[in-house]
Amino acid sequence: QVQLVESGGGLVHVGESLRLSCTPSGIALGYYAIGWFRQAPGKEREGVSCISRDGGTIYYADFVKGRFSISRDNADNTAWLQMNNLEPEETAVYYCAAERYEPACLSGDSGVDYWGEGTLVSVSS
Repeated sequence: QVQLVESGGGLVHVGESLRLSCTPSGIALGYYAIGWFRQAPGKEREGVSCISRDGGTIYYADFVKGRFSISRDNADNTAWLQMNNLEPEETAVYYCAAERYEPACLSGDSGVDYWGEGTLVSVSS
């Protein structure tokens, strides 16, 4: 059974940072691109950042450029999303996803094979 487990969410104040982790079981991370998505209350899920299988191609949504950083270590079977200077409107459940081919999270979720259950990030003002 495949599982993606996110961790690192929590409650922070505006301007603070969090680092999310994604660790799969049942699959080898290196075979998949990884995408981070988020869903805020009352809003649709949106792509935040995604990284190719070898880490050589990275995409960021415009609203996180310069503040978020995605990375991965296939040997450790882990991916991360470093989030700096968080804003209250970024309060959401953040999901890790294994994408079948290329990192395409900014175009939607049609390439996602597996989802994590999500981790809640709350940013207070």
